[in-house]
Amino acid sequence: MNIAFAQLRRVLQMPLAVAGLLTLAMLPSLAAAEAADSLVLKPADGQGEAKSVVLIAGDEEYRSEESLPMLAKLLSQKHGFHCTVLFSFGPGGADYIDPNNQQGLRGLEALDDADLMIIATRFRRPSAEQAKHVTQYLNAGKPVIGLRTATHAFTGGGTFGESIPYGQFGRKVLGEQWVSHHGAHKREGTRSVVQDEHRDHPILNGVDEIFAPTDVYGVVHLTDEDQVLLRGAVTESLDPASPNVQGDKNDPMQPLAWLHSYTAPDGAAMGQSFCTTAGGSVDFVDEDLRRLVVNAAYYLTGQDVPAKADVAFVDPFYPSFYGFIRDKDYWQRHDMQPADYGLGKSPVLPDPPGSPEWPHRPQPGLSID
Repeated sequence: MNIAFAQLRRVLQMPLAVAGLLTLAMLPSLAAAEAADSLVLKPADGQGEAKSVVLIAGDEEYRSEESLPMLAKLLSQKHGFHCTVLFSFGPGGADYIDPNNQQGLRGLEALDDADLMIIATRFRRPSAEQAKHVTQYLNAGKPVIGLRTATHAFTGGGTFGESIPYGQFGRKVLGEQWVSHHGAHKREGTRSVVQDEHRDHPILNGVDEIFAPTDVYGVVHLTDEDQVLLRGAVTESLDPASPNVQGDKNDPMQPLAWLHSYTAPDGAAMGQSFCTTAGGSVDFVDEDLRRLVVNAAYYLTGQDVPAKADVAFVDPFYPSFYGFIRDKDYWQRHDMQPADYGLGKSPVLPDPPGSPEWPHRPQPGLSID
């Protein structure tokens, strides 16, 4: 469903006087809604030739449908990128966002004109037609940023070109595939530790210690050609103040963020990727993780990285905790649309059942400064 129609649908359900006022207030955002089934955010200043970023959400567990719109707001409103956020939708052509539908990705044709792909999907199964746009993007050797489950971004019998099966996207494009939960899931967190030889890398400009309540992933397939910028220390608990675990689990520490060079599916070009196994929506409460990703966007698009990028939230950000949602009617019932994550919007959804207590994030009604 087109973003504008999704907004208008809500207006038409309101009393006439209220609807009229809201329609007038919505005109600027309606005019900016350029693509069906996506969220398009233009640079705030509207000046110059902006780099185009396509952010692809779609995972059952880590709420990329929350985090990627937030990142798109930062990149567009504070850093001059033109951003398009793609989502997974419900089955059978449904018009609501449904991260549980692995076949639900739409809009990958936006990659045809993109300068950067940011992907945070998990086990997606795109159609052959949609996959062609990913193949074309990779064949051009364009850059990729992978977050958390992007190491296992796709699955199924399809291929990107002839050399990258869906299930090998992570290993071949980002340098790693799904391996393991190295830290205890929902019990042990992640603290970043700088790799000394890359301490002055531009992607680390202004990046202080990162704490993520998602656990450290196992990473075992990187080679000496990959640049590990950060390693992840397993912490004793999900409290940001908790100490690092002592013993073999942190010796050695697993890579947390790295640069990797990939070979295009047709073998004719090389491209560069940046990956971090942090990246659940609740991880982005940490401003240094936000800064790390913004810095990588500058770096991979050939621009000077700011000394300390502004990553204050554009709109209040209330991430829900990570976890699977088993209720088969949950997403249809909530009826989330791309416009619900747009400028001026701060959606709040409940934590998945069984989430641990985690009070270290903004709450509606409280300051996030």
